[in-house]
Amino acid sequence: MGNITFIEHNGNQHPVDIEEGKSLMKIAIENGVPGIDADCGGQCACGTCHVIIGDNWFNNTGNINEEETLILDMTPEKVDTSRLSCQILTTEAMDGMLVRLPEFQM
Repeated sequence: MGNITFIEHNGNQHPVDIEEGKSLMKIAIENGVPGIDADCGGQCACGTCHVIIGDNWFNNTGNINEEETLILDMTPEKVDTSRLSCQILTTEAMDGMLVRLPEFQM
């Protein structure tokens, strides 16, 4: 089993085990990663699980649907590799992935 490392805005790191098939948001919450609010519970409706994926890992996170794009467009700290963690299902291919958390969630 591999791991994914969440990096807070202040640099604190939180490595978590991959649980294949679970959303990145759910894994973060279950492991007490601060900075993922997930107010809508993973319904792609709020943007409070915004993460920034490392450039070299972005293509491993799957496709972005129209709903996610609309939510991300309202996110003040959006960058080219922004995603909603509720929309990313983890796989073993993500072993070693770095995920940065924005300073503020929407």
